[in-house]
Amino acid sequence: MSNADQNYWHRRDFIKGIGATAAGMVLSSCAISGDRSAKGLTEEAAAIKPVVNPGTLEKPNITVGYVPVNDCAPFAIAWKKGFFRKYGLNVKLNREASWATSRDGLIFGRLDASPVVSGAVTNARIGAEGARHAPLCAAMTIHRHGNAMTMNKAMWDFGLRPWYEYKQQYGDRALEAFGRDFRNYFDKQPPERKVWAVVLSSAIYEYFIRYVSAAAGVDPFKEFRVIIVPPPQMVTNVRIGAMQAYMVAEPWNTRAITGNEGVGFTFAQGKEVWLGHPDRLLGVMQSFIDNYPKTYRSLVKAMIEACQYCSKPENHKEVAELLTDRSFTGAKPKKPGAPITKFTGPAILGNYNYGGFDGKDRTIKAADNTIFFDIPDNIPKQPGENSTFLWRSRSIWLMTQAARWGQIQEFPKNADKLAAKAWRTDLYRDIASEMGIESPKDDYKVESPEVFIDNKGFDPSDPVGYLNSFEIRANAPTRFYMS
Repeated sequence: MSNADQNYWHRRDFIKGIGATAAGMVLSSCAISGDRSAKGLTEEAAAIKPVVNPGTLEKPNITVGYVPVNDCAPFAIAWKKGFFRKYGLNVKLNREASWATSRDGLIFGRLDASPVVSGAVTNARIGAEGARHAPLCAAMTIHRHGNAMTMNKAMWDFGLRPWYEYKQQYGDRALEAFGRDFRNYFDKQPPERKVWAVVLSSAIYEYFIRYVSAAAGVDPFKEFRVIIVPPPQMVTNVRIGAMQAYMVAEPWNTRAITGNEGVGFTFAQGKEVWLGHPDRLLGVMQSFIDNYPKTYRSLVKAMIEACQYCSKPENHKEVAELLTDRSFTGAKPKKPGAPITKFTGPAILGNYNYGGFDGKDRTIKAADNTIFFDIPDNIPKQPGENSTFLWRSRSIWLMTQAARWGQIQEFPKNADKLAAKAWRTDLYRDIASEMGIESPKDDYKVESPEVFIDNKGFDPSDPVGYLNSFEIRANAPTRFYMS
């Protein structure tokens, strides 16, 4: 084995060293899941007259999971406003402890449907390391954006700053400048202080932190290890030093900043890594679509309508307030007089604060912090495209990342067929048309260079060429490492 190979952070190292410590500390959170689930029928839901007779559905009584982060908003709204009931469904919502239990609940039959992290569906199909091999499917995106990377105070004190400030100060050399600071920080740390956390292995958050690191010239195989931590445990584990940084969905980034928990700052929102990226998908097993096609169509319609509701600016305050409920994120400020949406609001209302420890206000107003349906004008889009539409080409991008980081041995030769089975654009287009919603006519599109942090575009017609163009990757002929 070469010295380079010996220096890899193997994925089994997740459970070693500090990773084991962090995992132990978060296990106690798993038992609370079912107790906090939203229950019953709200007054608003009870007043809704169904447009679909439950008797015509194969399985009107279903169990749907959700995870306590901001993107459970469409599930909360579908429950509160009666969109499930409108389409003939009696839904039992189940609060999941983590993204792993949300995914595994589908695979092992405990859940009929549940949100899954982008990458989970694709990697279940290709059998990527760290993902369970299963015929998962998705026909719609729950939301785009709505996530961020948080770094701890020690990284701030060393000189690291939010990504947008690197861009303002260094322009085209921003990645080089960030890479220098990032690498120098880790050079001075012992192994137990070289830890990044994500919510699920073999999924888009892990790919993003590896992508950003490699784009800055820092080999993520060598510089730090990646561990898995459920969203509500992120802030606590940074506070006690179990990890130095993490990537998660809101409100667990906003919780960390000065004025809240004061343990870190936002380095970058996910939209700064890939503008327009899909975050959560509505996952089901293939058997659910096959056995209960009418039920599935009702579920997708209810969720699309809920996403439309969450997307409207006039509803943002209501959505952000609903998310603070104990059944959902439970993220309410303890300080008397603080706005109830102090934690959940920034990524929904658009007044996002990156934080920091120098007293400077880093609040930036934007319409694209979390996208549920309508796509803001600053994001490239095709005619008829809305946020719930799935681009099958993006599952191909996720496969390139699984191959890039050694989770599969090679890029799948039947990638197009796997994408067609897993990302059901065809079903979405058909279901949405019944709701009078237009969709793009194509399943694939080229991602332009300007939407990625490193200005490296993606052409789904040449995924292998794209994969091989990265200097830092698993099994690369030459390892580039700047020390």
